[in-house]
Amino acid sequence: MSITAAEANRIKQAPAVEGVLPAVLGRWSARAFAPRPVAEADLTRIFEATRWAASAYNEQPWRFLVGFAGDDTHRKLAASLIEFNRAWASSAPVLILGLAKRTFTHNDTPNDWAMYDLGAATATLTIQAAALGLTTHTMAGYDHQGARTTLGIPDDYLTGAVIALGHQGEPEQLGHEKLLELETSARTRKPLEELVFTSWGKPAQLG
Repeated sequence: MSITAAEANRIKQAPAVEGVLPAVLGRWSARAFAPRPVAEADLTRIFEATRWAASAYNEQPWRFLVGFAGDDTHRKLAASLIEFNRAWASSAPVLILGLAKRTFTHNDTPNDWAMYDLGAATATLTIQAAALGLTTHTMAGYDHQGARTTLGIPDDYLTGAVIALGHQGEPEQLGHEKLLELETSARTRKPLEELVFTSWGKPAQLG
């Protein structure tokens, strides 16, 4: 029996934790995207949230190239993806490439925190999208140099992840057993004892 998008979404929800934001628990990386476009108002809200992410010296080193289904940027980003990602991500109505400026604007010295800050901005983007009922999937699997060349990205910018954004689609549209399994299996995470320490290897007692 096939699983619907709503059923897959229920499977992917993280266990409820009192006080944790619902958007954090509900965010997951879908691969099936519905063909309908994302509302301009929602995109504005997503990027408004993103621009308020924290950054070193308030540099805000992140930049985002946004492609919409059918336009040149979307085609170039889809073409840059490795075959496994291209097979499903090409159907996302929005593809986004995150970039980080290598140097500080105020003194032109190297910004060693640029990619960290881009990561913080990207996390904010995905959480805001989840809060609006949208799904995102970030991908490292693409031709970074090819994307840089075809999209004319300046050398002073590092390439981050490509982000597929849209409304969740029906899992069966993926048409591939492995993709379907990934789309409909429960998420897991390492326990806090493996992640949060008071000294190296000694789990923090959090409550």
